[in-house]
Amino acid sequence: MARIAGVDIPRDKRVEVALTYIYGIGLTRAQTILAKTGVNPDIRVKDLDDGDVQKLRAATESFTIEGDLRRQEGMALKRLQDIGCLRGRRHRMSLPVRGQRTRTNARTRRGSRKTVAGKKK
Repeated sequence: MARIAGVDIPRDKRVEVALTYIYGIGLTRAQTILAKTGVNPDIRVKDLDDGDVQKLRAATESFTIEGDLRRQEGMALKRLQDIGCLRGRRHRMSLPVRGQRTRTNARTRRGSRKTVAGKKK
């Protein structure tokens, strides 16, 4: 199992797809990395030789990935919450941030439905 940026990438997948298991690397960035290093995107991770793995490690170091990226995103959210802007307050209350309706829908953000007993007339 190849280890890149502190992540064990799966052995039986194509290199192009296996790189996407690293937080901060999607398919487009994986293709860019492979083009820059000259590694064939169609071979499997188990078939990579040590030189190719070293090239991939060196190429991924130029990007902000894994722990640094998570920390950076967390700090951005914390800044919004600290200054008390609307986006920060919505994040703190676990509500949709980008203007979606909440009377219905928004179940992913708000959680599962909790039934409330109806009023007596």
